[in-house]
Amino acid sequence: MASTPPTIFAPKRRNVLRRRMARLQQLPDAARYVADDMVEDVLDRLSFLRHEPQNALIVGEHTGALASALRATGCTVEVRDPVLGEVPLNEEAPYPFTQGFDFIASLGTLDTVNDLPGALVHLRRALADGGLMIASFMGAGSLPALREIMLEADADRPSPRIHPQVDGRAGGQLLQRCGFADPVTDSHHIDVRFRSLKGMVADLRAQGMGNCLARPGAPLGKAALGRAQAAFTARADADGKVTERFEILTLSGWAKALRPPKF
Repeated sequence: MASTPPTIFAPKRRNVLRRRMARLQQLPDAARYVADDMVEDVLDRLSFLRHEPQNALIVGEHTGALASALRATGCTVEVRDPVLGEVPLNEEAPYPFTQGFDFIASLGTLDTVNDLPGALVHLRRALADGGLMIASFMGAGSLPALREIMLEADADRPSPRIHPQVDGRAGGQLLQRCGFADPVTDSHHIDVRFRSLKGMVADLRAQGMGNCLARPGAPLGKAALGRAQAAFTARADADGKVTERFEILTLSGWAKALRPPKF
């Protein structure tokens, strides 16, 4: 009997965060450097692999840049989101598609699903034979400065505030387990300098990276917020800025039908 995955994230909280992100992204100066980096990386990988998709599915990429780039090559693109749009896509249920895709990109959403293996299985099944999947999301090592600041803010009663994160080794094992051929996992980071804790939190919210844990802990009180501000200031460099790291984990694999053995 299949085991039920633990409830780490609250779907309702996740929905609220993505809707807030969509609203904030309408602002002309909205932070979108993580999404921009993921899109650029996907296009670089497609070019390097010389994979020219004709029928693609894009999940979670909210800027529209990847869809535009693929459509410019003549590719037919379907764009879905776990929350946004007329027909949201449930990543943890079978996809309602009758035709396989020769390319699927999932950007910035798989780090907040409760059943990551299940979500990867559904991605694999949505691929046509010979199709490629690339999934990028926040991985292990992300937000180390904020993690330390929150620990100091909570003092002797730490609360869950940072999401659990997947590392490269676990990602590779998941790809193999879920039936992807030639699995590849790698990561790279983006370092961003912030002048204030408020600015750091604003960037996270604008990019849909707020806390959507099922048990997120109590909000920071006045005293805890003061400790957080002090912790931020203590980490500032000579320019009064704190550097935060966004570690982007990328999983990729192919759908290749098993060939019968030759005798």
